[in-house]
Amino acid sequence: MSVFGRLIRRGLQLRSAFEQWRGQPAPIEQQRGELDDLLATARDTAFGRHYDFAAIRCADDPVAAFQDRVPVYEYHRMEDEWWHRTRAGEADVTWPGSVPYFARSSGTSGASSKYVPMTDAMVEAFEAAGMRQVYALPAFDPPDATFQKDVLFLGGSTSLTEEHGARVGDVSGISAAQLPAWFEYGFKKPGPAISALPAWEDRLEALVREAPRWDVGIVCGVPSWVQLLFQTLIDRYDADTIHDLWPHLSVFVHGGVSFDPYRRGFAELVDRPLRMLETYVASEAYIAFQPAPDRDMAIMFDNGVFYEFVPFTDANFTDDGQIRAAPTACTIEEVEPGTPYALLVSTCAGTWRYLIGDVVKFTDTDRGEIVVAGRTQHFLNLCGEHVSGANMTDALQRVEDKIGSSIPEFTVAGVPNGDVFAHHWYLGMEDPSAGGPNPLRDVLDASVRAVNDDYGYKRDGGVLSLQVTPVPVSLFYEWMERRGRMGGQNKVPRVMKEETLADWQSFLAARGVAGEG
Repeated sequence: MSVFGRLIRRGLQLRSAFEQWRGQPAPIEQQRGELDDLLATARDTAFGRHYDFAAIRCADDPVAAFQDRVPVYEYHRMEDEWWHRTRAGEADVTWPGSVPYFARSSGTSGASSKYVPMTDAMVEAFEAAGMRQVYALPAFDPPDATFQKDVLFLGGSTSLTEEHGARVGDVSGISAAQLPAWFEYGFKKPGPAISALPAWEDRLEALVREAPRWDVGIVCGVPSWVQLLFQTLIDRYDADTIHDLWPHLSVFVHGGVSFDPYRRGFAELVDRPLRMLETYVASEAYIAFQPAPDRDMAIMFDNGVFYEFVPFTDANFTDDGQIRAAPTACTIEEVEPGTPYALLVSTCAGTWRYLIGDVVKFTDTDRGEIVVAGRTQHFLNLCGEHVSGANMTDALQRVEDKIGSSIPEFTVAGVPNGDVFAHHWYLGMEDPSAGGPNPLRDVLDASVRAVNDDYGYKRDGGVLSLQVTPVPVSLFYEWMERRGRMGGQNKVPRVMKEETLADWQSFLAARGVAGEG
């Protein structure tokens, strides 16, 4: 047993215990303090003067005054009204000073890239959040040896470009340089040379080439790309599982998408179960992490972000997931367990009442613990069926159990079908012919009915039909690569619309896949 590993574990345990011992104010008090700090810091910016932050701070109820004076912003409105000035190099627009970094994000809608400001204050917040997650590691009881093994970060390229005096790149690349020196030089893989390669396929090849030299104990990344790496390594080195190459691998820190579609596939790639730590990192903020194995992710209410929660209802959102003007927004003291909420964030990067597009549900309001339920535009509501991203994932788990085969990737489109509508599912499978004696379409239909009553009513009423096309899962990754969105924080869009759907269908047709399978 490693003495050094025990020392590191003990040090992390002591730091975590100290954090708990010194105590924390209630979440609502933390949040009121965060809002006041944000307003005070940004009151002399163009944005702060426009909305009179000084007056908001002096109001009897600053939270209510803030919500009354400042409208809700989504990316394009923020970019058109304010951030285009920031990107051109102008200082003091929505946050004091010039912005040194922009996190380039493609999101999960398939739309063109977004450029989200990343200030020095936000870089520090990312660093602080990352270290909190490190302090939580002992709670998952990994072997002592884990604490002195390599940590593999499978993120985006750390290579940054220069635009108007600011550096632009993937959020993981921007934050990579902020890790402690002992971590960066002693444990972190794949190392700066490989991490800086801009093309995913080049990074993957370099990773696979160097992997046998490493002794990896922890892997961090989006499940789809980590699974692809594991499978590639197993195939390249004729291994039975990833543990043949990395026998001390015990922890997987994952985020970006639900892990459930990948669970079955991962089980086939490992010799023993990994300890799973879920984290919630967006380009706009490091939002939450899982503090213990029997708990859900906990929002950090004291780390440079003020949160609002908009009930994800027809009163607040249109049928295509667009937020309505003047939606009802709750603070942490007003939320209820089990209710889906869209997130608004105001941050130390100069985002204000900004809709990031994610939908969460609280599982414990006292501790601020959540699960991610989907995206505001990753649901289908063609005729009142209200099928959410969480419904889709739950239904596919049932399908996997029924057919005995994994479906690691999928996407759904709402399409016209004669005089009615249809949900067209594209299921990414290692064996598209899998399904056993039951037609795949019937199994999927029954599974969606089991998790969503409205869907069943619409199907029985004859106003909604179902189409299913199984495709090799490799085609999803080939399509993503063609669009320049392999690896890093990029994810396959779970719902496709308009131009993205047309591109996907054209891609499949060119490869001989079309229509319903």
